[in-house]
Formats: sequence, structure tokens, C-alpha cells
Amino acid sequence: MAEIQFARGLKEEVIPDVKLTRSRDGNQGTATFYFQTPNAFNSESAEEITGMYMIDEEGEIVTREVKGIFVNGQARDLQAVYLMKSEDEWNRFMRFMQRYAEENGLEFSKS
Repeated sequence: MAEIQFARGLKEEVIPDVKLTRSRDGNQGTATFYFQTPNAFNSESAEEITGMYMIDEEGEIVTREVKGIFVNGQARDLQAVYLMKSEDEWNRFMRFMQRYAEENGLEFSKS
């Protein structure tokens, strides 16, 4: 089980585009998630978006850096950024992403 939530208990069904960067020494990294028209906006809990929660059998990874992208005054897309400040955080994130990718048919490709 691996899922992403923006409000507790509401699984996000939209699969994001994820971009990863990592420092040369491997001690820091950034994951940027881009969700096009997420179902978090289609529910009553859209007002309760307080972060992005990545949940799997190991526990929960949380980022509070979530931004709405608006078009003509309407919330349309979401962007979330997760910063990893150690190799352990990077490895934990990659284990989550492996599980999430397997469940959602994603694949990793280097640029």
C-alpha cells in the first residue's frame, strides 16, 4: 500500500508527474510533484489541504510545501515540493516511490 493524500483519509487518484534532483554528494535532494486537476479539488475537503502526505507500510512522509495553480481564478492544479536533507531521507523517499510506482504503473527515467 502506497498512496498520496492532501486531506487525511482522502486518497488522491490523480497520478503526478514527479521530478527528482539530488546534490552531487548525495546529501540533499528535491522531489517536485505536479498534479493536473487533482480530485482533492473536487471534494469538500479541498479547503482542508494542509500538506501532502505520502503513506505506505513504513509510515508517513509529509511536506507542507503545497501550492495551488490557478487559471482564471479557479484552482486547477497542485504542485508539491519535498526536500530531503540527508541520505536517509532520500532512501526512505525512494522506497516510498518504488511502492507507489509499482501500484500505479509508473516508471523511472533519467534525463
